[in-house]
Amino acid sequence: MAVATGPFGSGPFSSGSHRWSNPSLCFSVAGCYNTAVPDHSASLWKILSGPRRLFLIAGPCVIENEALCLQVANALRKACSRAGVNYVFKASYDKANRTSAKSFRGPGLKAGLEVLKRVREQVGVPVLTDVHTEAEAEAAGKVVDILQIPAFLCRQTDLIEAAVATGRIVNLKKGQFLSPQEMGRVARKAEAAGGRHLLLTERGTSFGYNNLVVDMRSIPTLRGFGFPVVFDATHSVQLPGAGGDRSAGERAFAPVLARAAVAAGADGLFIETHPNPDKALSDGPNMIPLAEMPALLSTLVKLHRILQGSR
Repeated sequence: MAVATGPFGSGPFSSGSHRWSNPSLCFSVAGCYNTAVPDHSASLWKILSGPRRLFLIAGPCVIENEALCLQVANALRKACSRAGVNYVFKASYDKANRTSAKSFRGPGLKAGLEVLKRVREQVGVPVLTDVHTEAEAEAAGKVVDILQIPAFLCRQTDLIEAAVATGRIVNLKKGQFLSPQEMGRVARKAEAAGGRHLLLTERGTSFGYNNLVVDMRSIPTLRGFGFPVVFDATHSVQLPGAGGDRSAGERAFAPVLARAAVAAGADGLFIETHPNPDKALSDGPNMIPLAEMPALLSTLVKLHRILQGSR
């Protein structure tokens, strides 16, 4: 299999011109995925856990449609390639914790995994999505490269164990209700289940009602547990429930916190982005406009390189 060299280096996850395909992916009669997707977890883990390059997990909050996902993934792949950043696409097939039952949740598991499969194949980048049940973890683990445990579910032992059992990399998001020290026990729980390839993500802490704050001391604290640390710059500026039947947000502060997190030693960033956040179907007030991402990446890389030189 020919590969190109890009920000992911030379290999199956190169962000250069390389694409990889998975013609064996299909649905069984029961509607579950059966697949022979090559397990590149070890290769991807080596890339994400390496100290030299910043990595970015980014995409729209929810899968609105396939065209949007492909547009965002292609744009970010190119921007990351130019900036020298390792890139992972993210999108959710189901926003199971929307403030209102009337809010858009996404296409659901089956249709959503089909979209993520096509992004993975056509754009040639690793893909992350979040899971909410053990059954979802098993199905999604056959399609995506990284499974994410949502912040609200980060203490759910059965869910963590199911995600780890897939053999995929698992991103554990710190609950808004947890201290960074308590995330150490979450990580050890995943380790006890056999998890070795883990990411720990800081996404802000509840501060009174309808607000979050970020204590950047969390970054070195989480790094002390021995796993790469990600900072979620866009959910950290969310104002939960402050929009009445939805959450509000202060997207102008997302780049500020992203810069601070890199300065504090974050290994990667999690950013939700959209071509037109004001028209997004979920979390628009937090998201950074897609057109602003290249300039932000350039700044973040400069900061990261300065820190690398000082270590």
